[in-house]
Amino acid sequence: MPSDPSPALRVTDLRFRYAAERADSPWTVDVHALELAHAEQLLLTGGSGRGKSTLLLLIAGLLDPTEGAVEVAAQRVHALRGTPRDLFRGRRIGMIFQTFNLLHGFSALENVMAALMFSTIPPREHRSRAEALLKRLDIRDTHSDPDRLSVGQQQRVAVARALACDPALVLADEPTASLDPDNAAGAMDLIQQLCAEKGAALLCVSHDPAMTARFPRRTALDSLAARPAVAH
Repeated sequence: MPSDPSPALRVTDLRFRYAAERADSPWTVDVHALELAHAEQLLLTGGSGRGKSTLLLLIAGLLDPTEGAVEVAAQRVHALRGTPRDLFRGRRIGMIFQTFNLLHGFSALENVMAALMFSTIPPREHRSRAEALLKRLDIRDTHSDPDRLSVGQQQRVAVARALACDPALVLADEPTASLDPDNAAGAMDLIQQLCAEKGAALLCVSHDPAMTARFPRRTALDSLAARPAVAH
């Protein structure tokens, strides 16, 4: 478990609006404050098109905010530019996508090893570490192309890739939307268990009602916006 007293994630006065939108249109993302401690798990809910995925892209540094700040493991994400930001994301942030985003033409093993290229783990350990993690997730045919794996197996490879570098924070964007109920339950069991084992904070966004019982901490995205002061 990390000994760092700073939170795994701190979001402060974060606002974002796409460039094509009018300046007086509502913010796509408006988050006054959000914190996650190391190993804490939060379910963020909200309807489709309400900005949940955009928030994750902002936290990961794949989009720049209009206003505000994001800190992951005490590092201001948007203070980094170019390669340093990419390296930081690769080392400290794991991402699990609804569509998995696995590299086609690469084996399951190579997908996980590709993530380890961003880590500080010695290259000579990459293969054994990736093999051990895939075995832990019951992926036996590690040399198969993802297209030859079942949907449930593809999701487990995506989980392995996200956790390979021992990130401080894991972002999961509708991680079970492409899965049937049995595979969805198994995938979430693995995601939550591995995050707990590695001490990684988990921010999961979903509008699936079946998710709510899994998370003791649940927050609606709309509730995170700053509220105007009440006049007296």
